[in-house]
Amino acid sequence: MAAVPERRKIVSRWQLWRFLLVIAVDLVGLVGAQSNNPNPTTDPAEARALNAMFARWGISATSAWNTTGDACSGAALGDIPTITDPRMNPGIKCDCSANNSSLCHITALRVFDQDIGGALPDELWSLTHMTDLNLGRNYLSGRIPPSIGNLSRMEYLDLGVNDFSGPVPPQLGLLTNLLSLGIGINNFSGPLPHELGNLSRLQQFFIGSGGVSGPIPETFANLQNMQIFWGHDIDLTGEIPAFIGNWTNLLTLRFQGNSFQGPIPSSFSNLILLNELRISEVQNINSSLDFLANLTSLSNLILRNNNISGSIPIFFNRLQSLSLLDLSFNNLTGRIPDELFNHVALTSIFLGNNSLSGMLPSSKSDVLIFIDVSYNELSGTLPSWTRVRNLQLNLVANNFDIDRSDIRDLPEGLRCLKRNFPCHRGSPIYSDFSIKCGGPKYSSSYSRIVYEGDNETLGPATYYMESTGRWAVSNVGLPAIYEEDNPVYRASTRSLIANTIDSELFQTARISVGSLRYYGFGLENGPYNVTLQFAEIVIVTGRSFWTLGRRRFDIYVQGNLVSRDFDIRREAGGRPLYALSRTYPAQVVNNYLEIHFFWAGKGTCCVPYFGTYGPLISAIQATPNFLPTVANSLLNRGPNHTGLIVVVFIGVVAAIMLSLAAVIFILHQKRKRSFEDED
Repeated sequence: MAAVPERRKIVSRWQLWRFLLVIAVDLVGLVGAQSNNPNPTTDPAEARALNAMFARWGISATSAWNTTGDACSGAALGDIPTITDPRMNPGIKCDCSANNSSLCHITALRVFDQDIGGALPDELWSLTHMTDLNLGRNYLSGRIPPSIGNLSRMEYLDLGVNDFSGPVPPQLGLLTNLLSLGIGINNFSGPLPHELGNLSRLQQFFIGSGGVSGPIPETFANLQNMQIFWGHDIDLTGEIPAFIGNWTNLLTLRFQGNSFQGPIPSSFSNLILLNELRISEVQNINSSLDFLANLTSLSNLILRNNNISGSIPIFFNRLQSLSLLDLSFNNLTGRIPDELFNHVALTSIFLGNNSLSGMLPSSKSDVLIFIDVSYNELSGTLPSWTRVRNLQLNLVANNFDIDRSDIRDLPEGLRCLKRNFPCHRGSPIYSDFSIKCGGPKYSSSYSRIVYEGDNETLGPATYYMESTGRWAVSNVGLPAIYEEDNPVYRASTRSLIANTIDSELFQTARISVGSLRYYGFGLENGPYNVTLQFAEIVIVTGRSFWTLGRRRFDIYVQGNLVSRDFDIRREAGGRPLYALSRTYPAQVVNNYLEIHFFWAGKGTCCVPYFGTYGPLISAIQATPNFLPTVANSLLNRGPNHTGLIVVVFIGVVAAIMLSLAAVIFILHQKRKRSFEDED
């Protein structure tokens, strides 16, 4: 019996030892856990820098991160969500692997589209562990200091759409890990630094509308990993470097609105992965299309105003991904290949302002919906497909044979919009015209001028003639992003316009992303004054990235360049919503007047939104600078002859009155002679 209690005692001792062992293990684990710190904290210097910057910018952390009071907490940790997630703006990402996972470094900072302003804060350069910095679409200003070279770990850097000035810092060339660099839509000056050629890993470079100028540095030949290069609207000069043909990973290249000398390098034939190529305004030397033959990945091809000569090659049918083709304003000759209009993927073709001849192709594919062949030497009858509904087709200034069915099925006025504009040639009936561009009819209570309405919806390849035949308008151009339900060819505002009594006249405007022409017809020959009315109603004022857009276009009157790179807001002293007018002399010799607003690739592509860069015009007035001899009456071209009847009626009444006056005069004279005889 005594053995039983002893046994219980032995068991109790074993349990005690096991309990003590568990406690010991737990204590060891606790000490280890404390040494590994399950709650790492942000580097104090980086936390102070971040807090100082956020305080200066007047912003704070979102609810997704800084959840414990420490910056590197919540969504700032881990791979998900990424720094591009909407919940992370403003936001940071952190790496907490330092000091046995007890210390966190800020590796990414995103303050995008927050309208922060002022100079870049000095605290930013202490965040040397960052690999991703996005301060795009704000209102930051001043110079980018040399200290940016401290961020040597940087892979993704976006400072685009701001108001930075001064030279592009050569210290950017120290960031040799960069994969993407965005500094476009700023106000830099001077050339691209040759040190940027050290960025051999760079895949994306956005410098468009950045303000730089001069030739592309030869060191850029090292950038052979380049995939996207936006170099538009920065006045690059010299020849387009042939070494770009060695950037064989290139997917997108934009070189619109520069001052390059031709030709387009034949080495571009090596860019077989290219899916978007946009080049315009290449000067002097003629270019060829031969380099395109093997670029079968192309989807968007814009080679506008580049002195390209020769005929249109038939190899375009091999480029089966091609959906947009713009070869307008070149020197192309010959016929349009039938294969081109029957391409399997092409939806938009712009061939205007060349010297193409012959007839239109006899058929077209169903997917082709935007066609511009204006200002060529095309002739013959129009094929049946030109009458297809939902097709936009600009045929202005050619030599087509127009029959009654064409007049019935096509937009009105094509007979008068043939080459040399034959209507009223030699028989003028007007001596002026006034148009409220992009808006309804408007009568000025101040000047007593009646502006005829221009309310018609225009598209990427359209024309329209006003019902009296007095004036017409033609538009050509497709924005970078085309929204079918909202074609951006008119603009409006409810804001009052300064510097005018006629504020309403400027609250609507016609806009274009390519070529916009207005015509006056039936004008008596002689000297005229053409008054153009403008007000910038899209790119408005304020300290916001929305105000950083720039609109520039050329103005031609009767084919003569009267203003290059016209900038409405600059002409108005930097003031938007401010009316201004410009008057130019014009000589009418063939009873018509043409006013042409032309986008030459200049201006910002995407601020405040895509397509804000081309011509904008509020109103047009043409008045004679001589004493007219025509009646200046309104005649109607269409089946409604009311205007003609009124004119005829007035003429008949006038003739009757003159006849009665003559009869009365004769009777009076006879009676007078009778009295004289009696005397």
